[in-house]
Amino acid sequence: MPKPKKHVLVCVQGRPAGHPRGSCQEKGCGQTWQAFQDEFTARNLWNAGFQLTNTGCLGPCHLGTSVIVYPEGTMYVGVKPEDVGAIIDEDLMFDQPVERLKAPADVWA
Repeated sequence: MPKPKKHVLVCVQGRPAGHPRGSCQEKGCGQTWQAFQDEFTARNLWNAGFQLTNTGCLGPCHLGTSVIVYPEGTMYVGVKPEDVGAIIDEDLMFDQPVERLKAPADVWA
């Protein structure tokens, strides 16, 4: 398998109701994950050198749905299905992070 141009990780973590950390699942990560899959298929990104993986917890559960794009390590939070096109169009295609979705700097602290 060749090294991907970009690798998108989408949190699909679920926790029981009332868990103190919350989860991306309660923030609608399933629909966001599906939107990424649909766009990857529609745009043939699987064959264009891009990788998409669903993951467990990426950290900022209270800000979910969380998405990280590597190799840059750009973390996006609060990602909704309608944001998927912007991440693909701006970050994957033109290496420009989607500023309005970027996680606050203290997420990585």
